[in-house]
Amino acid sequence: MTVPTTPPPAAGASRGASGRVGPAATPPPAEPGDVLLSVEGLDVDLAGRTGGRVRVLEDVSFEVPRGRVVGIVGESGSGKTMLLRALMDILPDGATRDWRRVVLDGRNITSAASRERLPAAMVFQDPMTSFNPLVRIGAHLVEVAQRFQRVGRRQATALAREALVAVRIPDPDRVLSRYPHELSGGMRQRAMIAMALLARPELLLADEPTTALDATIQAQILALLRTLQAERSLTVLIVTHDLAVVAAVCDDVLVMKDGRIVESGDVDRVFREPRHPYTKELLDAAPTEPSPEEADA
Repeated sequence: MTVPTTPPPAAGASRGASGRVGPAATPPPAEPGDVLLSVEGLDVDLAGRTGGRVRVLEDVSFEVPRGRVVGIVGESGSGKTMLLRALMDILPDGATRDWRRVVLDGRNITSAASRERLPAAMVFQDPMTSFNPLVRIGAHLVEVAQRFQRVGRRQATALAREALVAVRIPDPDRVLSRYPHELSGGMRQRAMIAMALLARPELLLADEPTTALDATIQAQILALLRTLQAERSLTVLIVTHDLAVVAAVCDDVLVMKDGRIVESGDVDRVFREPRHPYTKELLDAAPTEPSPEEADA
């Protein structure tokens, strides 16, 4: 089986021997055993439409190594996005979240998890539905800077501009003054990433951040996420349907099916030697690189 074709790296990115997109230079990997977040026995129940409860995540356990990019893959409805929302505590009304144990940066926070916010920020799939269409981009970013960095409006505006520069927006002052609909899809997603950075996260959660973008812009956003991860020592959890995205940017992968994690491990190992039948099905169903004859047809 051939690993799915990955998009070409954007300018300023490099592709290593494994074929992954990354920044031109990356810091050394985290020490073995250096885990930022460990979750054991996570359950999430939603209110049923006709009464009762529906379990959408069951006994989910995983570790997120510090300084790594971890992909979460699986079919629609497998619980990928719900897992990110459970970590952020932004579940739908009526949902319940329980876990046996949560360890953050070596501290057991199980009893405090309901009131202690994880040092995380989330980038959503469609920024057009996440931004208020009646509010300029600058106001969105300034609000986040003021809330999480406890600064005045003038300093918050400067921080917002710096965040736009950090996500490689060439004219940040113009973007600050624009409404969401006045930006392209790629620019909106960069602005969403900038807003997440203003929350000063250690853990960046990205829910299918390239789904609505064309191939060229996808490659740029993926390269940007990898570059920011290196520059800011971020740990990244990225949800995707696309195994090519996992091959391009992720160090580790979690495979989900029916609200459970059925396999996890280093990307190269999982792609080369999948152990669970469902993982094998996903890899077998992925598009493969065309043969020379097919390419010339």
